[in-house]
Amino acid sequence: MQFSLWLALLGAGTLISFTPGAGAINTMSNALNSGFRRSIWGIFGQQAALVVHIVIVALGVGVLVASSPIAFNVIRYAGAAYLVYLGIRQFLAKPAVDEASVDALRNEPAWSMFRRGMWVNLLNPKAIVFFLAFLPQFIRLDQPLLLQYLIVAATVIVIDILVMWFFFAGTAHSFQRFTRDAKGQRVLNRVFGVLFVLVGVLLAVIH
Repeated sequence: MQFSLWLALLGAGTLISFTPGAGAINTMSNALNSGFRRSIWGIFGQQAALVVHIVIVALGVGVLVASSPIAFNVIRYAGAAYLVYLGIRQFLAKPAVDEASVDALRNEPAWSMFRRGMWVNLLNPKAIVFFLAFLPQFIRLDQPLLLQYLIVAATVIVIDILVMWFFFAGTAHSFQRFTRDAKGQRVLNRVFGVLFVLVGVLLAVIH
């Protein structure tokens, strides 16, 4: 891959990562509940989903999903339902008022955070359609394809990890003072619950 093309990929990937979405909301929620350092597990899960999306597009399956209204809608509504479920659960979550509750919240298993992050990104068919439009801009058919896809995947993933962790998780970390009492926790739970639901609804209704 030419260096100038890679720089274009770097710029585009950075702009895309800074665009708020379900992944950003999930990252901020994890940072508030489990702390800045442990939020990385949810981010890793989101990157695993990105790898799956890139592989799907590289194998050409993405074209089938994008061209099949039934397959696209099944994944779209499943993703929307999952985000709404996360939102309702967050909205109704009880504040951690005792030490045991706080410990349970802050010590959520890494695999649980990873799995949730993966599903948040995986159940988003628009990501497949997006990569179908995005990836070809940086792939040259006259050059080895595998190496190009590896470069694109590595670049996009590193950018997303840095933006999610140091920007979105870091921003959420500054709000942790609100989690020190039940009222602040309740407000944040409802705010993030509503955000999850809104993103889920948008995913379902916007074509």
